[in-house]
Amino acid sequence: MIRELEALIKLENHFITVEISEKGAEQISLKNKQNDTDYLWQGDPTYWNRQAPVLFPFVGRLKDNQYQYNNKTYSMNQHGFARDRIFEVANQSETAVTLYLLSDEESRKVYPFDFCLNITYQLEDSSVNVSYQVHNMNADEPMYFSIGGHPGFNVPLTDETSFEDYYLSFSPKRSRTLIPLKGAYIDYDNRTLGQTNTDIALKWRLFDEDALIYETKNKNVFSILSDKTTHGISVSFTDFPYVGIWSPAKLKAPLVCIEPWYGIADTSDSTGRLEDKLGIQFLKPSEQFNCEYTISVF
Repeated sequence: MIRELEALIKLENHFITVEISEKGAEQISLKNKQNDTDYLWQGDPTYWNRQAPVLFPFVGRLKDNQYQYNNKTYSMNQHGFARDRIFEVANQSETAVTLYLLSDEESRKVYPFDFCLNITYQLEDSSVNVSYQVHNMNADEPMYFSIGGHPGFNVPLTDETSFEDYYLSFSPKRSRTLIPLKGAYIDYDNRTLGQTNTDIALKWRLFDEDALIYETKNKNVFSILSDKTTHGISVSFTDFPYVGIWSPAKLKAPLVCIEPWYGIADTSDSTGRLEDKLGIQFLKPSEQFNCEYTISVF
């Protein structure tokens, strides 16, 4: 469904308040009620005009912004269309909401699958659990898709600290494969071993070539911490195959995104065939896919 206006949804418990826009089912605020700190990036267009978009039905950029399926070519911009569509509310309570997006005539022009995408936000203490459910609504045909989160966080979190007072921390502390970017596309053949077995000091130059992309498996917790404040952020996720860490390149932007992904950008030599796409997810007719990640603030 396409509408011009979207409503804001507010969730609240004893510890945090969260606001979500019906546009893109995007989280737009995450406040600590004890000190009124908003941990979520507020969308300053000087740096990045989004806040926590969902990436669906693709993560990253397609080669030449297009793909082929069943001998037809479709065009699609980076990260897909869900972030710009108006979602409907399925159900809501004081501490949880589920929003959904259904395929329609407009979506089928660029993505020829019948789907229902449900996004649920659930508050628990000082955490927000974000869950995605993708349902193949076609009883006869399979479905290909990717999905991911892109939450951005304010760094620094306090007036007394600076961007470079913070560091990235990883649990478990072990090396993970780092996938470099070459322009808009991943350079999969030149993967290296990323040094996530230790903390990484935040420096803007880390992001000169765009995102840091790691292969992940099992349970992971990626955190933004500082020795100069007790405030920080953790993003925990299980079985997501990739995670991106991003800040806008060469802008000295006061934000960092931690992005769990079931999907990844194309390589420069991608065939363009959807079935061949690296990281693509597959659903049988009428099948469902579920995943979730959790943002914790302190």
